[in-house]
Amino acid sequence: MIKLGIIGCGKMADSFLDRFHYVNDEFEVVAAVDIDIQRAKKVSEAFQGIITTTRYPEIFGYIDAALVVLPHHLHHEVALDCIKAGKHVLLEKPMAITERQCIELIRAAESNQKILMIGYVMRYHRLTLAFKDAIDKSTIGDVFQLSIWTEQHTEYPKGHWANSSKTLGGGQLFSHGCHYIDLLMWFLGKPVSGTHLGTKLGTPWLEKEGTSNVSIKFENGSIGYHFGTWGARGTRLGYSFHAHGEKGMLEANFSENKLILHKLDNKPKILFSECKSIKQTDNELLHFASCIKTGTLPNTDARSSLQSLRVIWKLYDSELKHSVADLRGLGLTEIEKY
Repeated sequence: MIKLGIIGCGKMADSFLDRFHYVNDEFEVVAAVDIDIQRAKKVSEAFQGIITTTRYPEIFGYIDAALVVLPHHLHHEVALDCIKAGKHVLLEKPMAITERQCIELIRAAESNQKILMIGYVMRYHRLTLAFKDAIDKSTIGDVFQLSIWTEQHTEYPKGHWANSSKTLGGGQLFSHGCHYIDLLMWFLGKPVSGTHLGTKLGTPWLEKEGTSNVSIKFENGSIGYHFGTWGARGTRLGYSFHAHGEKGMLEANFSENKLILHKLDNKPKILFSECKSIKQTDNELLHFASCIKTGTLPNTDARSSLQSLRVIWKLYDSELKHSVADLRGLGLTEIEKY
């Protein structure tokens, strides 16, 4: 049984709390940490007898691993301290807010031989896995275009850390779009070039963009597109993936949890259907447990997570220059120069 400490007991932690009953055979939650002790005590109501504190180093003597669910600007310091204390870490995305911070975390995890897994939860959703499997099996032939749509309303109160680009690390693209840049690369391979257009219109509470449009060309000639907004006052697509291939089109509809095959005969075929919520954090936790037990590199390991963040930073930079970003050569192992 892996003894787990939860560091950060805010809204994001809630998405894990109602899933722990699925992973009782793998984890024992023994500690909850938050700067607001009342939030930590609220978590303790679900796990009788656990330690609650406002100082995370106090739990190091009791845990094997940490679930770090904190504001982005705190990821680096807290995760680094956990790793140096000999703990495995499941770190909410994005890994950190600068390249140098990410590389320091990678080096620490590798030198201490600890698992550092980044919380790209959409990789562990069974509908996402079914979508990826259908692509890999050439269900629609070679994919030439893939679109990811995420339309939601995410508004924070005045003074919230997520409104500031300094503490968020960027805007909607960096904070939420990082999920989908990661997925585009997982689905389509190595990026070659890309563009980003963002706007604050519709999301005045944010310092940077609340709506993003990203287009990326990949080595195999395919095009990936991500449209994401935190300003939706209504939606038809919600969360939806569309892949166009030479033999048809795949639609992953997350509102209905269905994978649908469309062809020119206009007879849609359901390839996968399941009644379950979007955030399948139990699958993510089970993978984390397996990696700890076997020493296996996570599917969402820190090095590959760095590559998707490098793409985003390049896209941001090219947008400022009104140019197309050169995304070649963002290798997974390029950390030696630091």
